[in-house]
Amino acid sequence: MTEQRPVVQTYAVTGMTCEHCVRAVTEELSALPGVDEVRIDLARGTATVTSAAPLPVESVRAAVDEAGYELAAGIA
Repeated sequence: MTEQRPVVQTYAVTGMTCEHCVRAVTEELSALPGVDEVRIDLARGTATVTSAAPLPVESVRAAVDEAGYELAAGIA
């Protein structure tokens, strides 16, 4: 039996400027099914998500929108 490797995807998120932003985006992305870890790089404006399987970009966009920010076009 082969071990399934986690999927790591990085997204550009616009509008994040502080630790409150980091917490809001992390909370929403962490709530998506299959997400194991969320790392935000505030300086770069990116969110790196580790999950069991690739996440639909529509789901990621909705989560970021719910947090009050915008997912930039495409993957960072």
